[in-house]
Amino acid sequence: MNKNKSLSPTKVNAFMFFKLPSAWWSGVRLKQLNSTTAVSEVKHKWFNQNPFNSMYFAVQAMAAELTTGALVMQEIQKSGHKISMLVAENQSFFHKKATGKIRFECHQGQEVNQIIQKCIKSKDGEKLNLKSQGYNEKNELVSHFQFVWTIKLKK
Repeated sequence: MNKNKSLSPTKVNAFMFFKLPSAWWSGVRLKQLNSTTAVSEVKHKWFNQNPFNSMYFAVQAMAAELTTGALVMQEIQKSGHKISMLVAENQSFFHKKATGKIRFECHQGQEVNQIIQKCIKSKDGEKLNLKSQGYNEKNELVSHFQFVWTIKLKK
């Protein structure tokens, strides 16, 4: 990602094409990114379905992870520091069959900023526990994911 320019859904989606092609080809797209919120969407299609005629769980996981990861990437870029990021843990919970267009949302941008600032000041690695919720077109909760990201200043 270009360090001198702010992140946008278009830039993240282009990055995804080259660095996360399985997510891109599955239809995962970042739709919104600001200081507090990231939103992704993915539509249930033949290419990303499971044998039960709904969206494969891994496709949902990619769309959910994108919302949390985009917030972390954005805040790292804003900080001007070289910081590594990696998913250390994840949990998933499924509530309804995922069909149609599914929207994932993470609203923890402020928390991400605070923890990155803490990491910079302390020079210690930190963990971020971020949640992304997936909703169908009726705004019903389909699934939710929790990701534990680890961040660390690069030397």
